[in-house]
Amino acid sequence: MPISPRQIATLLATALLAHALAGCGTINEKLSAGMGDYIPQWAGGLPADAPPRPGTARYDEYMKERERKRLMPAADRGEETPPAASSELDPVH
Repeated sequence: MPISPRQIATLLATALLAHALAGCGTINEKLSAGMGDYIPQWAGGLPADAPPRPGTARYDEYMKERERKRLMPAADRGEETPPAASSELDPVH
């Protein structure tokens, strides 16, 4: 059974589409990792108090500061304590 030129063209077109789709998947994966940094918070981006991304110099400084605070006594950290939970609940209407 001979292979017709139409079958070869269909096979090549299918292979081209498959490779193009696979390429888009890897490009979008790499772009999405960094695009969250540039999207404003109101549009769903990172909040202002989010820690820096791993692998950056700011991340190393952040982790050192976090470790330093972890080793400090709780009274010296300067963090606010959470408010005490009240025993009474407000009515829900």
